[in-house]
Parts: sequence; C-alpha cells; structure tokens
Amino acid sequence: MSIYLDNAATTRLDEAVLEAMTSYLTTDYANASAIHNPGQKNNLVLEDCRHRVASHFKVPAENIYFTSGASESNNWIIKGLMFANQDKGKHLLVSAIEHPCVLRAAEQLTAHGYEVELIPVKENGLLDLEALKKMLRPDTVLVSVMAVNNEMGAIQDLKTIADIVHEAGAYFHSDIVQAIPYLDLNLPALGVDFASLSAHKFYGPKGVGAAYLKSGIKIESLIAGGEQESGRRAGTYNLPGIVGLATALDLVYSDRDAYLKKVKDLRDYLWEKLVAEIPEVVLNGDLENRTPNNLNVLFRRVEGEAILIDLSEKGIYVSTGSACSAHNLKSSYVLSAIGRHDEDLNSNIRFTLGRYNTKVEIDETVAAVKETVARLRGFTPIKK
Repeated sequence: MSIYLDNAATTRLDEAVLEAMTSYLTTDYANASAIHNPGQKNNLVLEDCRHRVASHFKVPAENIYFTSGASESNNWIIKGLMFANQDKGKHLLVSAIEHPCVLRAAEQLTAHGYEVELIPVKENGLLDLEALKKMLRPDTVLVSVMAVNNEMGAIQDLKTIADIVHEAGAYFHSDIVQAIPYLDLNLPALGVDFASLSAHKFYGPKGVGAAYLKSGIKIESLIAGGEQESGRRAGTYNLPGIVGLATALDLVYSDRDAYLKKVKDLRDYLWEKLVAEIPEVVLNGDLENRTPNNLNVLFRRVEGEAILIDLSEKGIYVSTGSACSAHNLKSSYVLSAIGRHDEDLNSNIRFTLGRYNTKVEIDETVAAVKETVARLRGFTPIKK
C-alpha cells in the first residue's frame, strides 16, 4: 500500500506532460537561443509556451519570465526590486506566514541596510489588514503576501490587499505557487504587480517556474550572463521544463471544475471521518476559506513528527508543514503566527490531496491515523 497525501510539497508528473516534454529531451534538443534552424524552431516553441502561460493569468506574454522555480522568482523579485528602487526607500513588508524563500530573501536584505517588518495574521490565517495599513510608510517599496498559505491553505484577499498597498504608493508581490489551479488568477484585475510560480505544484516538472513582472517597474537582474529573457535572467533555456510547465497549466485549467470538486469532496470526507473517529482533533484555520485540497489538523497530546514517521512506515505519506522547512526541527512559525499555544505547535499534520487520490485511500488513511494516534497517546506523559 502506498498513499501519497503531500501534494502541496510536490505533485506527480502528469503523463501527458511527460509526453509533451520528451521530444525536447531527445530529438528536438537544440538550444532555443541558437540561430540555426533547429534552434529557431525551438525558440518558436519557447515563445508559444510564454503566450500560453501568460494567457492563464491574463497578462502580456512579454511580462512572463521563465526561471528555475518559485524560490528563484521570489528571490529575484524581492531583492531585484529593492536594489533597483533604493530612491523610493528601503522599507519592505512581508506577511508572517510567507514561504521560507520569501522570508530568507527579505532577511538577507537587512545586511544591506534595508528594514523588513512582518505583517501579522489572524487566527484563521488571513492577513491583519488594519495592521498592514498602520505599517505602510512613505518609504515602503514592496509588500509581499502569498495568495495561499502552503501549510494551512488559507486564501488571502489579494484585491483588497493590493488596493491598500497601492494607495500607499508601494508595489505588491504575491507568491501564487499554492493557488494554481484553485483560484481565478487574473493578475491585473487583482492588482498584483509581481507573481511567482513553480510547475511541480500542479503536475508539471521540477526545476522550472516563472515570474510575472509588471511593465514599467525597475528591477535588477539576479543572474548575470547571457541575454536570455530580454537580458533580465541569464542561463540556457530549460525548454523541456518550460514545455512541461505550459502543458501542465493548460491541463489543470482545462478540467478545473471537476478537479476542484473531487479534491474538495475527498478533503471534506477525510475531515468528517477524522472528527468522528479520533478524539481531540482540531482544524488549523478555517475550513471554508482554504484551498479544497488542504487539511491541516492538530492532534492534541501527540508529536506530529511521530505520527508522520509511523504513517510513513505504513506507506502513507503526509507532512507536518512546508517541505522546505522539514529538516530544521523548529516549531511551525505559521501556526505560531495564528496564535497556537506552545504545547500545540508540534502536534500537527498537513494532508494535501490531489488528482490521483481515492476514497478508499482516505478510508485506509483514517484507520491508520486512528491506530497511530491512539498508540502514541498511550506513551505520552501529557494528560488531558
């Protein structure tokens, strides 16, 4: 038995995506920057992919830049924008529950004289808008708030945030990695000036992503070298990956309604069974205002990591939070930010469902979790 419930960390590559990529790994491998015929043919493929990606976000194709993934895109946008706009100020705001690649990128700026502040969130994981209004200053250059939190699935009100940020004269960046395909992402309508995404979060390949940069805003390059991506991001094009990214986007948006219904039905079924069969379980965040694939559950008086390891031995794969923070053994800063008490910060499991999960898998998962939690609680010295 093998049950994979960690789709927020990464998804299985869609076979149709692999098929679309294969010829660019084997026969059509010419460098898309080369001027000979095979190179120019691949350059046309590259630009077609750019147009396809842009169409899903209602932005001009020339505003899409291909990168190695969202970590690179987030680093580029945050550092590149702040370095290029020092005349506007050196103040940056990021939400307290951002992905580590945003938090660390912002933190690195402090060594260069920049001031970074964390915007608090409420118990349901939503940004504290009144706090945001008070924290904005004339020298605030950028505000970065992820569209969907990677641990809790909490959905932010991007349009309202963007309006507040723009009213103060700052730029707005959103990491939209976990929002695809769950949200309508008309970026201009939402007021998003910069966005970041990774293909492997929606059944595409690892190692490729994209950045959306609104026209007319100064930004420094992060990777110097060749003239790829209009001279803004050097490096040989990962054409197979880019083809995979565009194809995966096309596919997830083509059957979006059916996909959303499937994962929501499974997610709600999982939650109902956990509550019915296991005592002392608490949902982290709001069941309604979260993406339909996400369930983050607090199992009181049990270490989440112990649950994870025990389930893994049984062939059931979940997580305790962000995969990028899985090895630091620190408590979840996201759950701390929503006000969870210290004794509850290490007792959580994130279930994230995907296209290939079934109801039978959910039944088997609940049975395994029930047995695991009951056994582990038998050892704990922590009493009710």
